[in-house]
Order: sequence, then structure tokens, then C-alpha cells
Amino acid sequence: MSAKTYTPRESEIERRWYVVDATDETLGRLATRIARVLEGKNKPGYAPHMDTGDHVIVLNAGKITVTSDKLTSKIYFRHSGYPQGFKEETLGHLLARRPEEPIRRAVKGMLPHNRLGAQMLRKLKVYAGSDHPHQAQKPEPLA
Repeated sequence: MSAKTYTPRESEIERRWYVVDATDETLGRLATRIARVLEGKNKPGYAPHMDTGDHVIVLNAGKITVTSDKLTSKIYFRHSGYPQGFKEETLGHLLARRPEEPIRRAVKGMLPHNRLGAQMLRKLKVYAGSDHPHQAQKPEPLA
């Protein structure tokens, strides 16, 4: 008996395109579904050291929902690197200013924190409206 570890070759990886409508979806639950597809964990040929995932298009990003009072209590932080450059902003304000950003940040936090995770995040396309420029890829609805 020979127990060999299977590693997919780059030529064997078949990338598909999925589209998700974020209308009335909970932010965290939607982000976990998306991160799983971006990593390739929904495929039998998953390898943790390779990017085997698919592309995901998210539509209607501004129409997500959150539980409890997270629109006012969840705070996003950033720093410009300059003195007094610390900024903070609530989820409700960020949704009004850039509706794509909360979904992108939630998914980013669920991906690996290295170059592989950055490569996976590039396959995520988030749009505030219901139309997108990826019709040529023939995206399928994500289950």
C-alpha cells in the first residue's frame, strides 16, 4: 500500500465564476460562504498551500443586514501613519460611504493572512448595484 499525498497541478485547477445577491443577507454568514469558495474548500481537490478557489461576484452590497445594533456599535479602525492619523468609523457610516467595503473587509479577515490570501482576495468582485461587467464569464448563482 502506498499512501501518497495528492497535490493538484496548476493546469488541473478549473476556476469557475459565481454570483451572489447580498440583498437581506447577514454580513458574517455571507462572508463565510464567500471565503470558503475563494479558498477552494468547496472542491475535492483543495490544497491549503495553493490557490484552488473560484471567482465570486457580489451584487447589491449596500443592502446587507446585520444583527443587533452593529450598525452603530461595530467600529472600523485605520491609521494613516502620521501623528493624530487615527480614524474610526461605524459600520453604518462605512455602508453609506462605500457599500462594498464591509463585505470586502469581512471576507479578507477570513482568508489566510499572507500572499496567498491576497491572491484569493483579488478574485472577489463586489458591486453596490445589481449590474456587473463580468457577463462574458457566465457566472452561476452560488448555492
